[in-house]
Amino acid sequence: MLDLPYRMVKKYFSAAILGFLAALFVFAIPCYLQAAEKERISDAKVKQFLDKMRNRWRDLNVPETDGKILHEIIVQNKYKKALEVGTSTGHSGIWIAWALSKTGGKLITIEIDEGRYRQALVNFKEAGLSEYIDARLADAHRLVNELPGPFDFVFIDADKDWYTSHVPPAKPEA
Repeated sequence: MLDLPYRMVKKYFSAAILGFLAALFVFAIPCYLQAAEKERISDAKVKQFLDKMRNRWRDLNVPETDGKILHEIIVQNKYKKALEVGTSTGHSGIWIAWALSKTGGKLITIEIDEGRYRQALVNFKEAGLSEYIDARLADAHRLVNELPGPFDFVFIDADKDWYTSHVPPAKPEA
């Protein structure tokens, strides 16, 4: 008599498991594959842009090796909220935003020179990373204090004599 309910539970439990696996196969796996394909396409676009621009970066941009290090630090630590002071024409911002595209994050980058700022916007768009970047034309001496923090990652690459004035103030988390 106790065996009958066990068989029923086993039967319905097995059906529920099969239904779950079927739903997983129909809905979750295609979504995962689409996301993986989107990331592969995005990575290819960024790599193609960086390859095209190799040895062409000027205007005080960081070297490629530094960009790779920035990327690795962000990915390994799963940082999501980053600040860059001193965008220049966007080389380091591309490496940072590329890493943030993998962690689900976003970069705020600040440049004071309008010409460099405009070129950075073009570069961010061509690299396919604009959606991960909030680029601002501003004086970081003033703007940094107004930004909503805290930040997981801060990269300061602006006028070296003023580094301490570019550090965002510590703000308690809400």
